[in-house]
Amino acid sequence: MSDSNAAHAAPAARGSLPAREVVLLVTLAGIQFTNILDFMILMPLAPALMRLFEIDPRQFGLLVSAYTFAAAASGFVAAFWIDRFGRKRALLTMYAGFIVATALCGFAPSYELLLAARIVAGIFGGVIGALVFTIIADVVPYARRARGTSFVSAAFSLAAVAGVPMGLWFSALYSWRAPFLALAVLASLAWLNALRIVPSLDAHLAGGERRKPAAQLRAVFGVANHLRAFAFMIVLMTSVFMVVPFIAAYNVANVRVLEAELPYIYFAGGLATLFTAPFIGWLADRYGKQRLFTILAFISIVPIVVMTHLPPLPLAGAVAASVLFFVFVPGRFGPAMALVTGSVAPRLRGSFMSFNGAVQQLGAGAASLAAGLIVGRDAGGALTGFDWAGWCAVAATLLAILLARYIRVVPDGSGGRE
Repeated sequence: MSDSNAAHAAPAARGSLPAREVVLLVTLAGIQFTNILDFMILMPLAPALMRLFEIDPRQFGLLVSAYTFAAAASGFVAAFWIDRFGRKRALLTMYAGFIVATALCGFAPSYELLLAARIVAGIFGGVIGALVFTIIADVVPYARRARGTSFVSAAFSLAAVAGVPMGLWFSALYSWRAPFLALAVLASLAWLNALRIVPSLDAHLAGGERRKPAAQLRAVFGVANHLRAFAFMIVLMTSVFMVVPFIAAYNVANVRVLEAELPYIYFAGGLATLFTAPFIGWLADRYGKQRLFTILAFISIVPIVVMTHLPPLPLAGAVAASVLFFVFVPGRFGPAMALVTGSVAPRLRGSFMSFNGAVQQLGAGAASLAAGLIVGRDAGGALTGFDWAGWCAVAATLLAILLARYIRVVPDGSGGRE
């Protein structure tokens, strides 16, 4: 796929997002915020959980990857039925299960039961992300979609800016359980808002054929363009999750940041991306999703290498490195998701995005597990092998750049193609 048609899409891309789209995007961003925060809050709790439960980096890596593997499995199963229901009904059902599972995480009395609760949370959480981006693709035309996906992807930044620091503060003030219980309450409010705002979006049901599982697999996996998109997302997630799960632990053990100072690292990085993510989305719509992704991916190699090779530093140095990392590494996802959602026809979008969510989680889980095997501890308590995890992330980034060039955007009837 090239950006030769980007100029054709540019006039439509210059217009602002309509008010109805903004209201819906804010609602979806709220759901995505709680979904991402449920996953993110676990990682900065790594030093506390490893100490309280007396677990090693490998066991903590399993705690992270168990969620993602469960999300991958549920996304794969959901892909066979998700297009048989209205988007709103499916979203609210899965989100309700997610709320219950998040509360269970806060009540878990042991490592083993926390692991089980994370698996349940992953079963629901993995499908929610796919549904959110499916709804965006159904509502927002392709010419504006990078801004739409970047807007909702900014939930990652908001989670880092507000959610993670608040979660760490609750953890320090009460216990590690408090962030999960508070999140369950917040997600309940987001569920009520979604009940009011999200439209039914059941046009894809009209005259649609109900395929058997084998036929559904052929319809989605029998298209080479879909396979390229799936491979692209797997390696992109690998490039992130070889690094992200151990950022907090590495900063405490090696960079010598205090646990109480970790919120500053996440706050500064997330705050920066709240401003840069919308701008990246606008650039992608104007100049081409694939082109912007390629530029950002090449730049992101620098913060990946920096983050995984940090020596002992004052807090200001660690914060500067986190800002560089958060701006360019998560910043790639707005153009990337717009490119992926444009690679499938609307009639298959729900199933495709559910499968895509499954392969994303599979990539994240495998990367987290691999990072847990690579990263270890020396006699002094410092983490070892994090630099090698960083080089693996660099290799995955380069492969993602290559794969992005071969994803073809198909007409979807809502705004043309790039």
